[in-house]
Amino acid sequence: MVLEIGHEADRCDCNVIHEDVVERVRLTMPREEDLYDLAEFFKVFGDSTRIKIISALFKNEMCVCDIAYLLNMTQSAISHQLRVLRQARLVKNRKEGKIVFYSLNDEHVKQIFDQGLNHINE
Repeated sequence: MVLEIGHEADRCDCNVIHEDVVERVRLTMPREEDLYDLAEFFKVFGDSTRIKIISALFKNEMCVCDIAYLLNMTQSAISHQLRVLRQARLVKNRKEGKIVFYSLNDEHVKQIFDQGLNHINE
């Protein structure tokens, strides 16, 4: 008999529901809407270009031209990704004449990024 590692351990063969545990967890779980919003928020981190932009903005605020040059991409592609990051409130912008500079919205962005990086490097 061949036992597939991982598959058996993921399944519970008992039919007993531990109602006290289930209810305790249910009462402490975030609202469904908040969990949906959180999932949408983390989707923003699911694109390597956006991750590169965030990483670049750790070092310095930058304009679209500079980010495009740094990442060897078109300004249009960078602008699109910056729009997504701005809508997720991960980056902010400021205008100086005709130039728009982008920076991280707050310290939380760096903390989220660093936590993820620490996790994959363990």
